[in-house]
Amino acid sequence: MFAEKMVELGSRRSTIREIFEFGNRRAAQVGRENIFDFSLGNPNVPAPETVSDTIVRLVREEDAAALHGYTSAQGDAEVRNRIAESVNRAHGTHFTGDNLYMTVGAAASLCVCFKALAEEGDEFVAFAPYFPEYKVFVEGTGATFRVVPADTESFQINFAALEEILSSRTKAVVVNSPNNPSGVVYSEETIVRLVKLLKERSQEYGHPIYLISDEPYREIAFDGVQVPYLTKYYDNTFVCYSYSKSLSMPGERIGYVLVPDEMEGAREAYAAVCGAGRVLGYVCAPALFQRVVSECAGQTSDIAVYQRNRDLLYGALTGMRYSCVKPEGAFYLFPRSLEPDAYAFCEKAKSLDLLLVPGDDFDCPGHVRIAYCVKTEMIERSLGAFEKLAKMYQ
Repeated sequence: MFAEKMVELGSRRSTIREIFEFGNRRAAQVGRENIFDFSLGNPNVPAPETVSDTIVRLVREEDAAALHGYTSAQGDAEVRNRIAESVNRAHGTHFTGDNLYMTVGAAASLCVCFKALAEEGDEFVAFAPYFPEYKVFVEGTGATFRVVPADTESFQINFAALEEILSSRTKAVVVNSPNNPSGVVYSEETIVRLVKLLKERSQEYGHPIYLISDEPYREIAFDGVQVPYLTKYYDNTFVCYSYSKSLSMPGERIGYVLVPDEMEGAREAYAAVCGAGRVLGYVCAPALFQRVVSECAGQTSDIAVYQRNRDLLYGALTGMRYSCVKPEGAFYLFPRSLEPDAYAFCEKAKSLDLLLVPGDDFDCPGHVRIAYCVKTEMIERSLGAFEKLAKMYQ
């Protein structure tokens, strides 16, 4: 009667959500202050005051019918122009509002791009570790999802494996930097090497291989690390952006797809994005929050809090026997589990009310994700539990 795959997906939460819900149940039993929940990438740093101030001003001063009504399907023209100007200031680019399609967050941006590109027999490639929903999004189009195994020494791209996986069926490669779950930023050297390979293979296969740059964590980078802006390296790049992390407003679901003029078949590409938005029902992103982000673009929440949390947690854990590549951005640590079975390791952690996510869900077994977008005080209180966990393996 119903699509079996949809029933399957709807009948079970992701492991991340299951662990989060376990934490809610335990909190009701023992008190929230006794649960060390590192499961969910939900920003704890408040949005800048200008976000709330802008919302209040718009609601009080603007025409309600316009503020809460439909915009153009691809987003309000003035909004798109303002955001394009913000991108240009940040990256030295030359986009206009006509390069942007407003979406209901980065998930919608990704789904729109996959749908815009996918044809029968196509393959999309991602690098482990990756956000688990990529697989769901890609397979929902009927395309095939291919995974490049992780280089667990650095979490830069495993090029030997990528060269084996790329084929004439490859339609696009997904890049997520700063990365969820490793926190690693792909270096300029890595990006230059990737672009060179994609140009060579595109020429060999007689069709472009697109890049899809998933960028919700772009502004969350530490120690002066620069995050390469991929349209400046590769013309055939779709940028999928969300304000969920930079402005700490994930529940408002607002972002965009950017299609550069330099892209091969740029007009058709933008039309395909619009068509995919139409098919998926992702037209006319929330009008109020289109206005809010256009007026607050270029601002961020207090990113220094995340760096402070990283330094505290990374320093403590590496001093306790945990092995971890130091994250340069986002708000995740991705250490090795202290036994090969990360699920078993996370179950032991749960016995201490320490909630971690097994790396298997990110296609990287033997690791765990720790989302440190939490109160610093909770991290401090959790260190004893991490130490007890480490001692279980001594």
